[in-house]
Amino acid sequence: MMPIEESLAVLETSENGLAEPAAEERLRLFGYNEILEKRKNPLFEFLLRYWGPMPWLLELAMGLSFILGHYLEGIIIFVLLTVNAVIGHVHSRGSQKAVELLKKKLAVKAKVLRNGTWVMKEARGIVPGDIIAVGIGDIVPADAIIMSGGLSIDQSALTGESLPLETHVSDIIYSSAVVRRGEARCAVVNTGAGTYFGKTAELVKTAKPQSHQGEVMLTMVRYMMYLGIVALILILAYGLIMRLEEHIVAVLTLAVIFLMGAVPVALPAVLTIVQSVGAMELAKKGALVTRLDSIEDAASIDVLCFDKTGTITQNKLSVADSIPFTGYTKEDVVLTAILASQEEGMDIIDLAIIDYAKNLRVDSKAYRRISHTPFNPAIKRSEGIIGVNTGQFKAVKGAAQVVISMCRGTDREDIEKANRTIEEFSRKGYRTIAVARSEGEDLDNLRLAGLLSLADPLRPDSKGMIEQAEKLGIKPIMLTGDSMAIAKEIALQAGIGNNIIRMADIGGLSEADQMKVVGESDGFAEIFPEDKYTIVKLLQSRGHMVGMTGDGVNDAPALKQAEMGIAVSNATDVAKASASVVLTEPGISVIINAVTISRQIYQRMLTWVINKVTKVIEFVGLLTVSFFWFHNIVLSLLGMSLLVFANDFVTMSLATDNVKHTPNPNMWNVKNITLASLVPGMLLVLEGLLVIVMGTQYFHLEWEKLRTLVMLNLIFNSQFRVLIVRERRHFWSSMPGRELLILSAATIIGFALLCVYGIFVPSLTQYQVAAVLIFSAVFTLGIDFPKFYAFRRFHL
Repeated sequence: MMPIEESLAVLETSENGLAEPAAEERLRLFGYNEILEKRKNPLFEFLLRYWGPMPWLLELAMGLSFILGHYLEGIIIFVLLTVNAVIGHVHSRGSQKAVELLKKKLAVKAKVLRNGTWVMKEARGIVPGDIIAVGIGDIVPADAIIMSGGLSIDQSALTGESLPLETHVSDIIYSSAVVRRGEARCAVVNTGAGTYFGKTAELVKTAKPQSHQGEVMLTMVRYMMYLGIVALILILAYGLIMRLEEHIVAVLTLAVIFLMGAVPVALPAVLTIVQSVGAMELAKKGALVTRLDSIEDAASIDVLCFDKTGTITQNKLSVADSIPFTGYTKEDVVLTAILASQEEGMDIIDLAIIDYAKNLRVDSKAYRRISHTPFNPAIKRSEGIIGVNTGQFKAVKGAAQVVISMCRGTDREDIEKANRTIEEFSRKGYRTIAVARSEGEDLDNLRLAGLLSLADPLRPDSKGMIEQAEKLGIKPIMLTGDSMAIAKEIALQAGIGNNIIRMADIGGLSEADQMKVVGESDGFAEIFPEDKYTIVKLLQSRGHMVGMTGDGVNDAPALKQAEMGIAVSNATDVAKASASVVLTEPGISVIINAVTISRQIYQRMLTWVINKVTKVIEFVGLLTVSFFWFHNIVLSLLGMSLLVFANDFVTMSLATDNVKHTPNPNMWNVKNITLASLVPGMLLVLEGLLVIVMGTQYFHLEWEKLRTLVMLNLIFNSQFRVLIVRERRHFWSSMPGRELLILSAATIIGFALLCVYGIFVPSLTQYQVAAVLIFSAVFTLGIDFPKFYAFRRFHL
């Protein structure tokens, strides 16, 4: 610990503070006491939405459409691309909220000594070397060293330590800590991004969870494009061999159709709707979703990191137990303690004792306070002279060893018992205070009445929630800045496990060994904010999907880095802005609801993906075989546009489909999804070929009407296909959602009428429409049996 004189010399300041010219020079040198943010051009960010693998494919399809003279189809593709860009841009604009709130947090007033005079200045104007004064209720504006006085400060939001910290001369106090008691004059050491608080802000800006959802969808598009490219290569090779140069336009048209069908044009809209429905369900249960894609990511979470203070525990100092000694009862100990306390002083320990007394219904109305001495860090106790009837006595409470040393009238046996109890409480991580009262007329003749243990108690729902998480296949890990003793005791009470380690213990290990130790531990004690962030990153590096719950500034980087960051209801604004889910009601049991709802969302999105992949396999296979057969395309660009609408956009109703969540975390496996989808996809190709045979051999349709028949069959079976792929078992195992049934029925009726009356397409007879409808229903629903075995084979 550096003496004050040396500290002032290093800071090049004095007890009289800085002169204004010197302060202005330092302001130019060190910058404002705020967190800098690099702002991006919103227009440039929006235009980037048109750049990337999926937009490139759609833009290629759009360009080919214009080249081929299909302007309407080209415009439709551009509209779809723009709608997706707008949706993505709107949802990304909230990503900087955490940094903005961190900046607001520093925008407080501070009492600063400038030119030998105390003035009130905005905290952003404070520089290293400034002399500041802080007192009860103040937010510390910058990291500073105490020159004189003493403080009891609450820095639980910064460090995770639940108990108030007593600080004295030469101690460092951190920016954003709250002064609970005392006054002090301090010299500013660090400002802005250089503060403990500012470093946390830098971590928040650095933290960025990987978009697993985006990865999955890009992989899915890649697999489907492989299929389309293989088909095009086969067609081009066939054309060259058969000298079909005159059909080059048909081949280019086929490329546009493959691109339109393979690229999931409605995916952003579908994702947004599915996730928004889940967000509304969670809102009803007391959880506000601030980053939609985290809802689906939560389905894959297999590790849930809990910040101890304020999440597992209540972040509220409470009396855990009272131990009476000879001649006193538990109620006597509590009564004496409240007589030595004062509610008006807002001392956190006094308030905890008064609250405990109220719960025990201990009444002190018969006593009157003659005088009161508040807690003083110098003497480490508070006292009260109490009147009762015609007499009076002294009530004392404070640091256990200090009070015990004052008790001359206490038996040796009670002193030994007190020391054993203090050691036992210490092993559990409790803080112990002793309570004494005077006997007889001599007010200094103190006798030890008992001991009170202070702790931050568990939330009532913590243990049950952790048990439910384990049943859902999720490993809980506790993270805390508190001591090892407190961490082990809370972990034991919550049922988390006893393998608690210090981050410092693994600092010298290689990254691979650190990943292994972190993955096998039940929790960490005595950690810093950057450690929480590091732990989340290490778990993610090991392949885990991580959830993180927290409430303080110190949790913000980890909350933002996690696939799902959950801020509890009493969290700081910074934690809420960094999190992707904010609980709006006390308690954390709603976290389980978030996991189960996210798994339901996963099942809905899995249905959409299987349906999409199956459709691509079907139409690519059908168009390729039919081109070899007819040397022409049996589906027009307009027909493809109608099919995209019927399949991709109508299936948005899957957002409210009836589904069950799985008992284990869900992981995307695009390879298995594609292989499982091959079975129904190839059978649907056969169905399409049989419809072509029906149209040519039975109905003797001309070419354009045959294309209408093929389009109608693809639209009909797209509705029946959804009914079979939405269930991993047989399609009759559960009832589809009402919206899905209504939209599917409306699509079937609408396109049947469109074809009967020849709107946009050549007309068909009612008999032809009815025949293809019945055939499509029977054949597609019959595919359910091989689908069931394929899904079970590939573990869907």
